[in-house]
Amino acid sequence: MIKIRLRRVGAKKQPSYRIVVADVESPRDGAFIENIGQYNPRTDPPTVVINAERALYWLGQGAQPTDAVAHMLRKQGILDRFQQMKAGKSTEAEAVGGQA
Repeated sequence: MIKIRLRRVGAKKQPSYRIVVADVESPRDGAFIENIGQYNPRTDPPTVVINAERALYWLGQGAQPTDAVAHMLRKQGILDRFQQMKAGKSTEAEAVGGQA
């Protein structure tokens, strides 16, 4: 199973995170498939930068975001776009199936 999760980087007591796509079985700071963003909780307000195109691609491939990443995706509006795309695809498929 593929997850979209946080990967800790930065010095001791100065955390910064990368938002990565990784296999569930790989360690938190271990191997990952792709880096799709970054999160810095030490700024005011916290900095969140996510590549929306790649996040939507991986969500479409079945990647499951962790709770923290899902909250960030929701605040950026990416999860809403994904839900709309998913709903749009299903209605288009029904329309095509209804015409045949």
